[in-house]
Amino acid sequence: MTTPLELLAPAGNAKIGMAAIDHGADAVYIGAPRFSARAAAGNPVAEIAALVSYAHPFAVKVYVALNTLLTDAELPDALELIRQVHAAGADGLIIQDVGLLECDLPPIPLIASTQMHNASPEKVKFLEDVGFQRVILARELSLAEIRAIRDRSRIELESFVYGALCVSYSGQCYLSQALCGRSGNRGVCAQPCRHRYTLYDGQGKNIAADKHLLSLKDLNLSGAIADLVAAGITSFKIEGRYKDATYVKNVTAAFRQEIDRFIAATPGFRRASTGTSEINFTPDLNRTFNRGHTRYFLCDRKEKVGAVETPKSMGKAVGTVAAVGKGFFRLRGETLRNGDGLCFFNSSGVLAGARVDRIVKDRIYPNTMEGLAVGQHLYRNRDQEFLRRLERASANRRVGVSLRLLQSATEVALEVTDEDGLQARASISAPYQNPRNQEAVRAQTHSQLAAMGHTIYRLDGLTCAPEQPGFLPLSTLNRLRREALERLTERRMKYYRAKAAIFLPNSVPYPEKELDYRANVLNRNAERFYRRHGATVSEPALESGTAPAGKPLMTTRYCLRHQLDLCPQHSKQKIALKEPLLLTDGRHRYRLTFDCRRCEMLLTLEKPES
Repeated sequence: MTTPLELLAPAGNAKIGMAAIDHGADAVYIGAPRFSARAAAGNPVAEIAALVSYAHPFAVKVYVALNTLLTDAELPDALELIRQVHAAGADGLIIQDVGLLECDLPPIPLIASTQMHNASPEKVKFLEDVGFQRVILARELSLAEIRAIRDRSRIELESFVYGALCVSYSGQCYLSQALCGRSGNRGVCAQPCRHRYTLYDGQGKNIAADKHLLSLKDLNLSGAIADLVAAGITSFKIEGRYKDATYVKNVTAAFRQEIDRFIAATPGFRRASTGTSEINFTPDLNRTFNRGHTRYFLCDRKEKVGAVETPKSMGKAVGTVAAVGKGFFRLRGETLRNGDGLCFFNSSGVLAGARVDRIVKDRIYPNTMEGLAVGQHLYRNRDQEFLRRLERASANRRVGVSLRLLQSATEVALEVTDEDGLQARASISAPYQNPRNQEAVRAQTHSQLAAMGHTIYRLDGLTCAPEQPGFLPLSTLNRLRREALERLTERRMKYYRAKAAIFLPNSVPYPEKELDYRANVLNRNAERFYRRHGATVSEPALESGTAPAGKPLMTTRYCLRHQLDLCPQHSKQKIALKEPLLLTDGRHRYRLTFDCRRCEMLLTLEKPES
């Protein structure tokens, strides 16, 4: 018995989802028309159905995200959408709002969104017991914490392995809601964490000025697949439903190759889908959008995870400016090309950029020379040649098939068997005709039957019985091949249809008895759910309009004291800071408190700046 490992890629729309499948994804996740945690990445049900039709012949699964908090008025619309995406053939539903569990859901497998803050063995075991098929784990977890969760439950565990990081525990950030009424839990986060801030100590001393102090690097767990599998992960998720197709192609192909290497070297594991992707470029995670890479807390707190200088993509370092002339500069480093985008930090420490317009020998002429100076480090944040390659057809996915041509005195049949052992057959009444030129007929028969055209198939083998095929018109051969492959595709679609999962409400005890606004209860159904499971909700979600004053708006394992080498536990230099530490963006002021036992930082809004 082998364990399937799933590479899960984002699909901002059906076309991007299809590109992800072509480049090796075993599953894709796409936003529902409404109520998705990426509100601008919603998709019509018809597009979801088209993606399902493209995915299922490869045994690729399609999960639909409907993972925002819902009001009482929205629950009926959400339930109708769930019924529609289930009818469209979706393989799973990603949700955050437990109020949906009090509804009459169709038999679609439920996936607990990372927005539910799935970080403890007790929480994950509860979600398993209550009826979820899979849990998307919190991004902050270490390998030891993942192993502890695996030891307590048998539910499928999904982990992010690449992409943007939310600085707060997912589902526990209320900063955007408090500042501008745009809630991440409602799919419309304004990303205040990517803004500039200044940090002061309790005496008003400026510790760090005008930096992106809450901005994080992007997650990159390439090289950690074996460790994650050993810890209990079977689904490896790429973040990025707001990313374009070039990003999805590159990152999916990179992780496809890494997971395939692990499977080839490790008995007992297999791919979760079928078909082989032929990639016609070399994936490189440094050549598409990233804010710098981090393993976050996978191996505990060992690295600086903040991207405090800039929240923008800097790309790959390409060298330093060796000389500057009139309208041009010379580079000591890699070769550049026309159209490349460059960025660098100017003398004021601000990220600036330029585009390469033309290159004459060793002279590089950008569209602007402003800020460029000798000695500056340059980064390529747009690799024109690489992106052009990805904008074209850059992968081809095919399912291997073997054909067997059978001829009798009165009939000819073509049997097809795919790499998964599924079979189909087509036959035509046709008398056997001895060939005048045996070699020519054998070559013509093989050539016509091997022409897979625009199907999803690749010929792995062809046999004939009798060994020397009789003469058949080209139209007969083409018809046999077409009908046999069409029937095989029908078989594959039926064989890999979405599985049903009936949700049956129960009264399994919730791990906590008293819940506040951080339980994110926005509707009466959610309150009823927690009450049925033995928990009391003392206050509704902040999205209901309750005042945020005095309440932590963000809880995070990211610690500014650690990032700035001021941590009393981890820093080599011992600096006694006068607390409380205060963070300001020029309009608002936030108090930072630190729970060193849990290694957490909490951010609380104080009052508007005067």
